[in-house]
Amino acid sequence: MSRLALVATLVVALTLPSIAQARGLIRDAEIEGLIREYAAPILRAAGLGAQNVKIHLVNDKSFNAFVVDGQNMFMHAGTLMLSETPNQVIGVIAHETGHITGGHLARLRSQVAQMKSTAMALQILGLAAAIGGGLAGVPNAGQIGMGAMAGGQDAAMRSFMAYRQTEESAADQAGMQFLEATRQSGRGMLDTFDVLANKMRGIQGINPYLMSHPLPQTRIAQLRALVESSPYYDATDPPELQYRHDLMRAKLSGFLEKPDASLNRYREENSLAATYARAIATYRKSGVDAAMPYLDKLIATQPRWPYFYETKGQFLFESGRGHEAIGPLRKAVELAPHEALIQIMLSQAMLSTEDNRYLDEVIRNLRKALVQEPQSAMGYRQLAMAYGRKGELAKASGARRNFLARASLASAEAYFYEGRLREAKMMATRAQDGLPGGTPQWLRAQDILDFQMPKRKR
Repeated sequence: MSRLALVATLVVALTLPSIAQARGLIRDAEIEGLIREYAAPILRAAGLGAQNVKIHLVNDKSFNAFVVDGQNMFMHAGTLMLSETPNQVIGVIAHETGHITGGHLARLRSQVAQMKSTAMALQILGLAAAIGGGLAGVPNAGQIGMGAMAGGQDAAMRSFMAYRQTEESAADQAGMQFLEATRQSGRGMLDTFDVLANKMRGIQGINPYLMSHPLPQTRIAQLRALVESSPYYDATDPPELQYRHDLMRAKLSGFLEKPDASLNRYREENSLAATYARAIATYRKSGVDAAMPYLDKLIATQPRWPYFYETKGQFLFESGRGHEAIGPLRKAVELAPHEALIQIMLSQAMLSTEDNRYLDEVIRNLRKALVQEPQSAMGYRQLAMAYGRKGELAKASGARRNFLARASLASAEAYFYEGRLREAKMMATRAQDGLPGGTPQWLRAQDILDFQMPKRKR
């Protein structure tokens, strides 16, 4: 089992951009759909159903989750891989939702802003690094963190950390309220704390008043009475949800673990989840032809499950067999017509064939997908390619000009969402030259031209 890491919330909140850039975010239609299903009842119970809270999956195999504002929650892939039941993940989502409804992140920023010196902030960050690094098993991390913390101001530190502990406990209680409102058990939250408590037992000498999270043993004691007194204590996850959870864990194992490790993990299982893991791990180890029997078995067993077709199409496309990938990806889109990520992959496969008969279908798919994924640089890049080819084929000069202008606008969008503002403005200028003034496309190009990067506060 992977080592668990309890990273102090203060650290992840202040260093999120570097985490996202260094470790990356995972995008997967199947997993994102399941997580949305887990979260939807909790968010509605919390009054956040219309707030469009997004849950992002961080490519990290440690156990962690955190929020950075009222609309973005982040969960490590390890949280999903190590959670044996949907209820355990739902408990994590409920807790983090408690932070959002409690306004804890805004108050945290206010607390940090009120610190009298940079040294004070560094002390807290150093302490959090010591706790997070120690729990994650990072050599010498505790020494580094405590070295950064040395220097006094203990009374202020204790006050700040006690405040953080209160918020963690408040988030636990709010999470339980959301679980009860949705008639779900809090057992998953207790299971999570049990794992963290076991990890804690190997760490000696930590002062509980200098932690941003209460010691797991303390939180278990505070929460157990609430969980066990709930009328939904014995509620269990629906079998269909557990089945999908098992598929998700198998998929993550196949993609994120070393192929031999994943194959060994599922060696003695005969479930569809085990076959899923074998298909992915075998593809990564031995190629698409070796994986195909497993994928065909999955599809034969569950012919209405779109993500088996998606995986087959993905493997064929990545292996340079775009023509063969189109069939399974089309079937995946047919079965899951609102999954933008699959529509974008189908468009990539079609464009890779260089068969211009697909261009109109590509444009339809991408325009539909970009409604759901309006910041997809990849989607806009593919759309620019499709419009460019249409422009090259057009016989009438007006049609050619229009298609090429749309291609330039799509390229501008791609550059914009890649953070390449100079190139984005150059392509937006080119787009405006070929678009009628005042149209929605011309105005979007103007938005890009008018955009200015916000100045960083010193």
